[in-house]
Amino acid sequence: MFEPLDLALYCETVSRALAEDVNRGDLTSDAVVPSEQLAIGDVVIKSSGVLAGLDVALEAFRQRDPHVEVVRRRHDGEACDVGDTVVSVTGFASALLAAERTALNFLQRMSGTSTLTRRFVDAVAGQSAVLDTRKTTPTLRILEKYSVRIGGGVNHRLGLDDGILVKDNHIRLAGSIATAVGRVRGAGYDRSIEVEVQDLDEVKAAVEAEADVILLDNLSTDTVRDAVRIVGGRSKVEVSGGVTLDRAIELSRIGVDFISVGALTHSAPAVDFSFQMRPFGKIVAFSNGSRESG
Repeated sequence: MFEPLDLALYCETVSRALAEDVNRGDLTSDAVVPSEQLAIGDVVIKSSGVLAGLDVALEAFRQRDPHVEVVRRRHDGEACDVGDTVVSVTGFASALLAAERTALNFLQRMSGTSTLTRRFVDAVAGQSAVLDTRKTTPTLRILEKYSVRIGGGVNHRLGLDDGILVKDNHIRLAGSIATAVGRVRGAGYDRSIEVEVQDLDEVKAAVEAEADVILLDNLSTDTVRDAVRIVGGRSKVEVSGGVTLDRAIELSRIGVDFISVGALTHSAPAVDFSFQMRPFGKIVAFSNGSRESG
């Protein structure tokens, strides 16, 4: 089991997503479905994948119907096969219909990220850690990075305040790796220092500056191999830049510690879901949050 996300981290996001979709009302459902109609809806996975985002999807249903009843059949982190029902919800039909697309949108995107992450994690077989990046959808970073964790990956930085990474622009502005790293140390942060490098000369400079982690950005496999030899275990080594599944396997065998994959959050294919509903009678009583149908 995975530690669930705090509702406070996504409640408002779900609210905004529902407002975007429902806007002034669901014209079709308002015309077709009686307001007192109850229904059961099954969320069914249509392409195999690793489930992520179930709580977020359920929040969409709850915001439209606070008394919706939920039966979980799968949990985040589980590998699901085509046709599996991941959750069933019972509530006002019109409310379930209004929340349907928002709920499925969160599920398909988050499960896509967890599924792609799991593929990379399985491919490197524990020889390297698979990291995400800050290449996330604006306002959805918490959800996307949670999905990476669900897939077995590791969050690199949640934001600029979550770690030190001296990048190429920092180095240009400071004048050298040594100066940039020296300024970071002078700032007194109690954090490890990572330095992004572009060639072997910069690898040597980062080692001399005693960087904790050296990030090899967009370097060839042969150059990565040479860099690992130069570092010689004095720093951790991370590789980033257009890493495919096949290249991740190759890099893990070289002995790099971390492999960053931006595609986990910016290019993961969606996992397809459907919402299949059936009538459940009409309200004849409602007290203390309970419902009876007839």
